[in-house]
Amino acid sequence: MLRFVGKRILQIIPVVLAVAILIFGILFLVPGDPAQIMLGSTATEYELNQMREQLGLNRPFFVQLGDYLYRMFLRFDFGTSYLTGAPVRDEILARLPRTVTLGVASIIVAFGIGIPLGVISAVHQNGVGDRVSMIIALLGVSIPTFWMALLFVLLFSLKLGWFPASGIGTWQHYVLPTGSLCFGGIATQARQSRSSMLEVIRSDYVVTARSKGLSQLEVIVKHALPNALNPIITLAGTNLAVIFGGSIVIENVFSFPGIGQYMITAINQRDYPIVRGCVVMLAIVFAVIMLLVDLCYGFNDPRIRARYENSGRKKKA
Repeated sequence: MLRFVGKRILQIIPVVLAVAILIFGILFLVPGDPAQIMLGSTATEYELNQMREQLGLNRPFFVQLGDYLYRMFLRFDFGTSYLTGAPVRDEILARLPRTVTLGVASIIVAFGIGIPLGVISAVHQNGVGDRVSMIIALLGVSIPTFWMALLFVLLFSLKLGWFPASGIGTWQHYVLPTGSLCFGGIATQARQSRSSMLEVIRSDYVVTARSKGLSQLEVIVKHALPNALNPIITLAGTNLAVIFGGSIVIENVFSFPGIGQYMITAINQRDYPIVRGCVVMLAIVFAVIMLLVDLCYGFNDPRIRARYENSGRKKKA
């Protein structure tokens, strides 16, 4: 199992490195002069040249890229904001827990509601529960996340006054953003859970478990669901990535001070160090998510663990 974990961790490194190189190259080619952004439209050409010299913008592309990668990965220095002069690393680390909390809360709700909905649909195929669950799933897939967020603001904040519409403070500020983010995840998890359960629910081992006199709950929880989990886990990793990506939009709708809002503001102001830092940090978060998904595969499927353990024994022999 250690070989399995070690291999997956090593695979994160080239992925994050490739993302860092790609975002640096894209922003290098984007029109716009950082020196002009920092000094404003009234700056003279001499002042602009001095600022470019200070920022190292007059150096060749590969020299700038090498310096950027060195500072990013060896010194964990994401640079400073062009407009505020604040260290980007400190701002990201201050906002990251909020975005992660929002994403984790959304995926927990999506799992907690979506998987039971899918199981109920499969167990009661073509029944009332199945039809209701699939209608909910269809709505979740069809409605855009940002539109759902606006509806939540209109209903639960402006009309009913139950939850705040923006900002951060208490747990109540997380309710509407979490609900908006998790709605699509509930739909996709329900559809995948139903499909996976229908594939295994009529298998021989499930029929055997029923013939032994086990209750329906025991058959589903102990025999059917564990064997249906691998496709659900795969979709869960995708949903996590979609939820964290969707938080960029949701944080702006709710003025939620996370990485998403920080990055969108930086994009509008062409504050490139912030954009690069946020993209790399999100890439690291996505890579860790996929690592956790792979680990869940290993714990859920003994065949994966056995394959790596046997591989290690053969090499020692």
